Amino acid sequence: MTLLDISGLTAGYGAGDVLHDVALVVEAGEIVVVLGANGAGKTTLMRSISGLIARRGTIEFDGVDITKDAPDAIVRRGLAMVPQGRGTISELSVEENLRVGAHTRKDRAGVVEDLDRWFTTFPRLQERKTQKAGLLSGGEQQMLAIARALMSRPSLLLCDEPSLGLSPKLTQDMFASLAQINADLGTAILLVEQNAMSALKIASRGYLIEVGVVAPSREADALTADDSIRAAYLGY
Repeated sequence: MTLLDISGLTAGYGAGDVLHDVALVVEAGEIVVVLGANGAGKTTLMRSISGLIARRGTIEFDGVDITKDAPDAIVRRGLAMVPQGRGTISELSVEENLRVGAHTRKDRAGVVEDLDRWFTTFPRLQERKTQKAGLLSGGEQQMLAIARALMSRPSLLLCDEPSLGLSPKLTQDMFASLAQINADLGTAILLVEQNAMSALKIASRGYLIEVGVVAPSREADALTADDSIRAAYLGY
């Protein structure tokens, strides 16, 4: 079943367009990666899907046109984003940040259940639940950003450069966590990532974006085997 269906998407900032006639699909329960160089339009793509910038074209989510919806309405429909740079609220505690992630929900028992789930999934957050988010390490802040987004119980999670600034070990752990979340909960993931090798290992398909234009998707294995992709993004 198609969860996210984008066609003719054009978006940018002010008078300048960054994305041009983008088409992209995410099926329910799958992990899809978007690869591209700095400045190619990856973050603009994520911000436009989330309703954070003006856009034209059509964005359908779970069969509903959300192109004109505000960010809060999009979250309520089941789409959440982990922004580049984590985006945690530094003055709030770890637990308070998680509760902010559940602000669209009314099921108090379910919120408590999910707090327990993510404290179990990320034990470091449990250890630091009363600590201000701004005092966490980079890896801990990334765990918190992912858990906070998941507190809204999304059916699609957007992750914008989640490995940015992390050590190789933490990057490996973070991708393993995303793969486990996808397997356990069936949460679909659209992943923008420069660490192409790690992203392709957990993805089923991938798109390549160059100067705001997205090429048709290809299987992850095919992208990994492509000599031009390997030279540009995989480092060999």
